[in-house]
Amino acid sequence: MLLAEDETDLLLFPPLRATWSPRGQTTEVSLSGWNARRVVFGVMNLATGHRLFQARLHQRAEDFQAFLKWVHGQYRGWHVTLLLDGDRSHTAESSQALADRLGMRLLWLPIRSPELNPMDTLWGQAKDVVSANKQYASVDQQVDLFISYLYSLSNNEALQTSGVLSGRFWLHRTLSKNFCIPA
Repeated sequence: MLLAEDETDLLLFPPLRATWSPRGQTTEVSLSGWNARRVVFGVMNLATGHRLFQARLHQRAEDFQAFLKWVHGQYRGWHVTLLLDGDRSHTAESSQALADRLGMRLLWLPIRSPELNPMDTLWGQAKDVVSANKQYASVDQQVDLFISYLYSLSNNEALQTSGVLSGRFWLHRTLSKNFCIPA
């Protein structure tokens, strides 16, 4: 089974997106004056669209390894391959050794190619819906709404939104036979 893995930062300060306001008037976005950060780790099964998400305080090797253990527990008994980028938390020797002990294969994306990871599109859509132009009372409230929104998508919607169902999805040509990626 092929899972796309990625993580994203959520900041209490909202990402500011384009918005409208009457001509000559500025749209106001209220900010608290202090910031907070959480990291959301996620995987998506590229054949079914099933997703798992976990919020962590940091994106260190220990955090990635805790996520790996949790994913392994959720997919126990399956042969799991993770499609992921070369972040230091992923490439750490201890992370790679853990993946090996858990029987998980790591398949590396090319450097600086976030457009190849379908999780990036999911993150962007969720940030547009949940986070853009609004600040929450706490970053934990924002994380809860962010993850709830991502889980509210049907498996098919997640695959479609991420581009996996597109006939032009880059993995169709290279891996579809080995990992049963829908065409």
